Amino acid sequence: MQAEESDSNPLKYKRVLLKLSGEALMGPGQFGIDIPTCEKFAHAIKAAQDSGSEICLVIGGGNIFRGVAGAAKGMERAQADSMGMLATIMNALAMQSVLESIGVPTRVQSAIRMESICEPYIRRRAQRHMEKGRVVIFAAGIGNPFFTTDTGAALRAIEMNCDALLKGTQVDGVYTADPKIDANATRYDEVGYQELLAKDLRVMDPSAVSLMRDNNIPIVVFSLKEEGSLLKVLHGKGTSTTITNHGA
Repeated sequence: MQAEESDSNPLKYKRVLLKLSGEALMGPGQFGIDIPTCEKFAHAIKAAQDSGSEICLVIGGGNIFRGVAGAAKGMERAQADSMGMLATIMNALAMQSVLESIGVPTRVQSAIRMESICEPYIRRRAQRHMEKGRVVIFAAGIGNPFFTTDTGAALRAIEMNCDALLKGTQVDGVYTADPKIDANATRYDEVGYQELLAKDLRVMDPSAVSLMRDNNIPIVVFSLKEEGSLLKVLHGKGTSTTITNHGA
């Protein structure tokens, strides 16, 4: 059935980077990693890969430790951010384990060298992994403090020559205001980078949005809650918001 859908509706995005927040891995919990939730994401990624997509991932670390929060409590910011980067490696290894348990070949590449558990980040090696059908999970951000995993995701999407950066969230796109607070908030089908930054809509870190704008790579914001949403987005369907240089 998926193959038929792929034949009749060719992929809009062939190679993509999927950005997940660390909080998404918590599932119904308040902390840590919920394996059933990871399994749900893994099956969605497998279905997308089976349709012909090449996929890489960046996962935040907020379900374990958030550097900004640590700094706010009195920790030195660079040290706190280093702890946050280690949290992203834990999430990457967890997702690798779940993906491989359902037959998806996976590689974790870390911007912080730790060869005993994962590969160091090497751009051309990562590209080759994707060409061979492996899901590559990029961990530890860009390896430096003061940069978010959003910025790391934007950088890796550019380096991997991705057709789009897909941002999986708890809502089905970008709204004029927070739909949980403002009942009159309306969803954009498409919005420009400049408008997003000017209105401070806070979909991603501003530096990440600027990188995407300067390299003309669209950001697609969609809901992780909707069944089959990732596959739909790859085929240009479903409910989402596309952020481009040509947005309204």
